[in-house]
Amino acid sequence: MQRRKIGILTGGGDCAGLNPAVKWAVKTALDARLAAERSTQFEVLGIRNGWEGLMYLDPAMPEDPQFVMPLTEERVRTWDRYGGTNLGSSRANPYNPNHDLSGVVLQNIESLGIDSLIVIGGEDTLGVASRLSRAGVGIVGIPKTIDKDLPGTDYTLGFETALNVIVECVDRLRTTAGSHRRVFVVETMGRHAGWLALEGGESSGAYIILIPEYDFSMERVNDLILEGNRSGARYEIVIVAEGAKPAGCAEFVRNSRVDSFGHHTLGGVGDFVASAIEDGTGLETRSMVLSHLQRGGVPCAYDRRMGRYFGIAAADLVMENDFGRMVAYRHGEITAIPIDHALGEPHLVDITTQYDTARYNGRRTILGHRR
Repeated sequence: MQRRKIGILTGGGDCAGLNPAVKWAVKTALDARLAAERSTQFEVLGIRNGWEGLMYLDPAMPEDPQFVMPLTEERVRTWDRYGGTNLGSSRANPYNPNHDLSGVVLQNIESLGIDSLIVIGGEDTLGVASRLSRAGVGIVGIPKTIDKDLPGTDYTLGFETALNVIVECVDRLRTTAGSHRRVFVVETMGRHAGWLALEGGESSGAYIILIPEYDFSMERVNDLILEGNRSGARYEIVIVAEGAKPAGCAEFVRNSRVDSFGHHTLGGVGDFVASAIEDGTGLETRSMVLSHLQRGGVPCAYDRRMGRYFGIAAADLVMENDFGRMVAYRHGEITAIPIDHALGEPHLVDITTQYDTARYNGRRTILGHRR
């Protein structure tokens, strides 16, 4: 019987759904019945802390538990009920132009005897995977990002659980907002894509939703707040994505530092909007930044199922030697696309069909424009 070794890693920001994907990729690869059918026996090796595990592993110590861990069916049996990633993650970039360690990564993949690598991540992590694929590594990708902005797939792991967090937090804020007759501004994640803010706002019934795809006017925001106040509303909830910005302004950046992929840390627009509302309307206003709360917690039922389906599909691709591809969810079906197709222009909110630019909210007509 042929023997092959699979490596699995999770990179970038953590989120719910990663552990279910790892569990089901492992269980599928190690399934005894499938092994007999394909005449191939797999071994699975977990890579710790994203690309760091392959960047800093000493080839002389290939079993170093700081960087690698054998994955068995028994070890991953309960993983699908936990959030985050039991393998650990990082934003390390082997192709960082200031410290390129891609050669070390390739050497360690060879020294570990890895025949193929399942990579779970977003644009940055999958971008590294794509470059390694072109260098000859057998790569299979799984899409993960709470921003849901990867092109080529209708779903990315972590999104639905993050939405649930937004809804729960807004529900809790409503009690204090109503008690004190306050406006609350809630800042969500979403660097360039407004999906979290938009769908989180729609799900929680937010009065105003501000997204990166449409620059807003504070004058218009204040007019809407006062309109709601005159109609008798005791409080209002405003949701704003971290990448949203007023017309004519740049994104709000927390500091000047950049990560190994060249990204600034966004944030601060929620405080700006809250201050501008209070100054412009005279209504007491508070802001809250959800930040990493959106990444935390156990995966919801949907992310557990999608993690399962994506993990199984990734293992299928490995078994078929169909590399250089990413599993995807498109038009209600699990499929696979070339990994490079997930690295193009980001999947953003369509302003003309999914956003009401007059109300700064989700659309109010769905079937009204049929022909």
